[in-house]
Amino acid sequence: MSAGGNLVSVDFEIFGHVQGVCFRMYTEKEGLRLGLVGWVKNTHGGTVVGQVQGPADQVEEMKVWLSKEGSPTSRITKAKFTNQKAIDTVEMSGFKTRF
Repeated sequence: MSAGGNLVSVDFEIFGHVQGVCFRMYTEKEGLRLGLVGWVKNTHGGTVVGQVQGPADQVEEMKVWLSKEGSPTSRITKAKFTNQKAIDTVEMSGFKTRF
């Protein structure tokens, strides 16, 4: 993915019952389904954080998924998106869980 595709990058933090409910695995699957790259990980504070990069329309779709859907047994109470910016090329490959 490179210039011309209206690429963006955004950081996220998801609050609620989002650990121990396969949230990271489902986030990876949804990101890949949408053709995005990024990463996701659990925090010690009980939230899930990560970054998503790709075409703006798909990133917006992922933001909706992260804030409203998540994994089947998760209960999302808040989704925070920060540092959204236009990028020339994606800065990683694949969608990975970090530890």
